[in-house]
Amino acid sequence: MTTDTETNPENIEKHGFQAEVSRLLHMMVHSVYSEREIFLRELISNASDACDKLRYEALTKPELIKDDPEFKVTITLDDKAGTLTLSDNGIGMSHDDLISHLGTIARSGTSAFMDKMSGDDTKDVNMIGQFGVGFYSVFMVSDNIQVISMKAGEKDSWAWKSDGIGEYTLTPATKETRGTDIILHIKEDAKEFLEEFRIKSIIKTYSDHIAIPITLNFTKDDEETSEKVNEGTALWVRPKSEITDEQYKEFYHHVGHAMDDPWMTLHYKAEGMIEYSVLMYVPSQPPMDLFDPARKTRTKLYVKRVFITDDCEDLIPGYLRFMRGIVDSEDLPLNISREMLQNNPVMTKIRGAVTKKILSELEKKANKDAEAYAAFWKSFGPVLKEGIYEDFARRDQLLKLARFESTGADGLQSLDDYVGRMKEGQENIYYITGDNLTVAKRSPQLEGFKAKGIEVLFLTDAVDDFWLQMVPDYLDKKFQSVTRGTADLDDKKDDDETKDKKTTPEMDALIGLLKANLEGLVKDVRLSSRLTDSAVCLVADDGDMDIHLQKILQQHQQMDQTTLRVLEINADHALIKTIGAAATRDGSIDALKDASNLLLDQARIMEGDLPEDPQAFVQRLSTIMADGLK
Repeated sequence: MTTDTETNPENIEKHGFQAEVSRLLHMMVHSVYSEREIFLRELISNASDACDKLRYEALTKPELIKDDPEFKVTITLDDKAGTLTLSDNGIGMSHDDLISHLGTIARSGTSAFMDKMSGDDTKDVNMIGQFGVGFYSVFMVSDNIQVISMKAGEKDSWAWKSDGIGEYTLTPATKETRGTDIILHIKEDAKEFLEEFRIKSIIKTYSDHIAIPITLNFTKDDEETSEKVNEGTALWVRPKSEITDEQYKEFYHHVGHAMDDPWMTLHYKAEGMIEYSVLMYVPSQPPMDLFDPARKTRTKLYVKRVFITDDCEDLIPGYLRFMRGIVDSEDLPLNISREMLQNNPVMTKIRGAVTKKILSELEKKANKDAEAYAAFWKSFGPVLKEGIYEDFARRDQLLKLARFESTGADGLQSLDDYVGRMKEGQENIYYITGDNLTVAKRSPQLEGFKAKGIEVLFLTDAVDDFWLQMVPDYLDKKFQSVTRGTADLDDKKDDDETKDKKTTPEMDALIGLLKANLEGLVKDVRLSSRLTDSAVCLVADDGDMDIHLQKILQQHQQMDQTTLRVLEINADHALIKTIGAAATRDGSIDALKDASNLLLDQARIMEGDLPEDPQAFVQRLSTIMADGLK
């Protein structure tokens, strides 16, 4: 393994790192990381992936591995040279691959990754694996790194070299076989990583599950020794009784490229007409690409222990894309292409069974440990709720899994909890949607429901507005928005029954005046049974689109027109009484023009909107304040 730079210095290509990588490298070089051995796990994991990718390519192009069909990872320690070399005979990297893979953070979520950086280098380094940037951890133990690689099926090889300061070089290299060699010149304060015992311990701890043999070459008693270190069999085919919690955890780190620990582990083998093994995990922390618009699942598909793809949209539904792990089929053909996986009947059955199993296990968790399930729901609930409108067959099961904040009790509540607490005679499940919980809790439309002791659910994820259009009821109880239609609160029984509100000449006059002054701005004006503290509020009329859903569609340019809303007024509010009294006087329509518009602006502001004409709003407010202070 030599490069051609000494004889042909003009062949040296110098490249600057992507800005995000430069910042990351600065952290690696200047941080004291308590678990620096993690670099070896990341390199071995990458080498294993490279072998998996070539094994799949070789199914249709067997010539790629004709000369070297046995995949392996080799680690060589050279105490005299001070180097640790990790080699694999996987798919290798071309010139452009080296730039793409080692010069940039090429995964979606790059911006989010950088946004997460706190500025505390030591703390930030702990985020390495979670964001797919594990290779750069090598700079914690080395400041002179060389990567020599030849892509399978190609003749040219290339050497990538960097000290982690701010740039790297690319030069032609001489490498006879496919794959990648990574040569680390170990720092003085990291010489422990040249010790045979230390490396064996790291491999056993972090990489024993790797289904490719890992061989360690080292010198002992002046003799060169070669020793296979790992178990070398796929973890998912081993009996559960033989797998430790630590091994399960480390496989999750490998397959999920993650640093957190799994929240739930699911390992089983299905036997019968279709046979397959499953080893899947629910993360404890949301992956950075969780809300990527592509909604790609990250579960790996194997066939008879041969890696096929990690981009199979037919393996599990998009609303379970937070899952990490593998499915290994015994029935699919080894030479199946990614295109052939679509609409494959075996895949369809596996998808259905695996989805059912995941949801069943989540239901068990929810029933067994509500507090732990609440933590899961806060991380992945918005994604799981996508299935309520996507997956009709499992809608009821997903609704049982759903959790919501509520006015009726602290913490997350299920729909069953809500139905169990419904008041006598109550036929609807009441809810309010909003951008976030704080805004929803301040909504004036809640006032009457709170006063009557009627529980209202807070639905504050964007997806809520959409699944509600597909689900009219739950256990024969109709879903009803408190910001839509006429609130029938006067018909609800409570300990302090109130009389029906009766209109008065003042309120009749005020309603007529507001209708005249706000014509074309509101659909109707009426007395409210839902307000107790606020003067006014806006609601959607029966049959019209809910207010929050309309906002979302307009924000995403899915809707141009604005549906006029109903303005409700609180007859018991001091402001409404005062304006009502003034409405009975002659000429009141013109005299109360500004007051009418200010009431509408007030209702808009309470919805979180700006007045339609902020300048006119300020002028009206100034005029009324000046008149009031005379």
